[in-house]
Amino acid sequence: MQPRPLLEFKKIGKSFGPNRVLADVSFDLRAGEVHVLAGENGAGKSTLIKILAGIHTDYEGTIELAGRPVRFARPVDANHHGISVIHQEMSLVEAMSAADNIHLGREPARWGGWWLDRSAQLGHALGLCRQLDLELSAEDLACPVERFPMSVRNRIEIAKALAFDARVIVMDEPTGALNAAEVAKLFALIEALKGRGCGIIYISHKMEEIYRIADRITVLRDGRWIGTADAKDCPETTLIQWMIGRDLARQSRAAAGMAAAPAAPRLAVERLTVPDLRPGRPPAIADFSIKVAPGEIVGMAGLQGSGSTELFQGLFGVHGAACRGEVRIDGRPFRPESPAASIRRGLAYLTGDRQGTGLVADLSVENNVCLAALPRHSPGGILRPRRERAQASRHVAALSIRGASPDRPVGVLSGGNQQKVVMAKWLETRPGVMLLEEPTRGVDIGAKQEIYALLNQWTAQGMAILLISTELPELLLLSDRIVVLHRGRLAAEFARAEATPEKILAAAMGAAGDRGEPEAVA
Repeated sequence: MQPRPLLEFKKIGKSFGPNRVLADVSFDLRAGEVHVLAGENGAGKSTLIKILAGIHTDYEGTIELAGRPVRFARPVDANHHGISVIHQEMSLVEAMSAADNIHLGREPARWGGWWLDRSAQLGHALGLCRQLDLELSAEDLACPVERFPMSVRNRIEIAKALAFDARVIVMDEPTGALNAAEVAKLFALIEALKGRGCGIIYISHKMEEIYRIADRITVLRDGRWIGTADAKDCPETTLIQWMIGRDLARQSRAAAGMAAAPAAPRLAVERLTVPDLRPGRPPAIADFSIKVAPGEIVGMAGLQGSGSTELFQGLFGVHGAACRGEVRIDGRPFRPESPAASIRRGLAYLTGDRQGTGLVADLSVENNVCLAALPRHSPGGILRPRRERAQASRHVAALSIRGASPDRPVGVLSGGNQQKVVMAKWLETRPGVMLLEEPTRGVDIGAKQEIYALLNQWTAQGMAILLISTELPELLLLSDRIVVLHRGRLAAEFARAEATPEKILAAAMGAAGDRGEPEAVA
């Protein structure tokens, strides 16, 4: 006989006006298990979790915690009942210190609750950091979290959950900003939490991750429960069928016959050096050269800190005139002095941070789509709303952006549809060269395939693409060539036919020579 579930959803339903987003969703979470919640973007996962977290309070059905019905009026009520949610878009207050973030809503106090006990808070925070193998000193914990890289912020979020003595922890795409070594540490922590009797609802779109971590899997599609099964009894083909309701067509460039014909390069880079803006550091990129032909996708591989992001920033003019070297676009010299100059020359950069630098969440879809091309849509500095709406509507239809009427705030869309809006924004600048950094981060498997098809369409029209992806299977699937960076320098280059994970990893670790100890694998 199975013990009573730690958490149970019973016939949960939710509507936003006439839009029905959840209907009769029921499943449970057991103590000491990882229960993966899977489904396409827009399937209702985030809405369900927001109900559990006390964000959405108007819903149908019942939530039971250890057999007792609960209904939370606000997030702090859920926290005090032992429920913590680590959102995909982190909920840290960036201007506050790490220690203050960890204890936000449960600050230790003294003198009748009138004074914050800083000493107790710091000691508790240091203890949580030791549990997470997070090497932060007392001085570090006093710093604003905005100074930390994404991987550290991720574990600060987890420390925040542990500070509430949570028994139910929801992790929404927690590995998106982590390298392989950090992912391994996270999974070890999850095993420890399971051993303490915690139940973990884990949301991920990465198949290898799902089968590595899941005890059971529940799938939602179009706001409805599709199935729940033990992970060992739910093969990948079944999971995909449940998630998208159809068999999945692979979008390999080789299978599609995609390859760039010999041509003059659209992008030519000679001996580019990008400085590291931190004092006393060697260049982030040194003497880098590459040529990318029309219709070609060149993948960029490397370990975390190899310099690929800095390369894209340098090419796009983020560092102003600090970069040295020669850049040509369509044979004409180009000096990447600013993003505006890059856009004018047909160079676009889709960053890996959709929320921070890709979109303005409170603006409408049409405003976001036209944001980077405003000079063309606003001659004389006068806005042309009808023109913007027409262009946005065209992209919504062409990219199959679901649920995106032009006047709708982009922040309410699912992750996959938000990513397509970012792509539409850069397509609206009419680029000949696209720099793509993690274009499928945080999107479901169906949306990934749609994005892969879009890349093939763009290259068929002559676009040249440089692509960064930390998912090596994706890089191998999409690239015509793969270049490997090691500590800011070109370490190797492989044609599609000769590229293997082993060769790429060896080059990324500097195996061709004595280059010191390798960094953690991204």
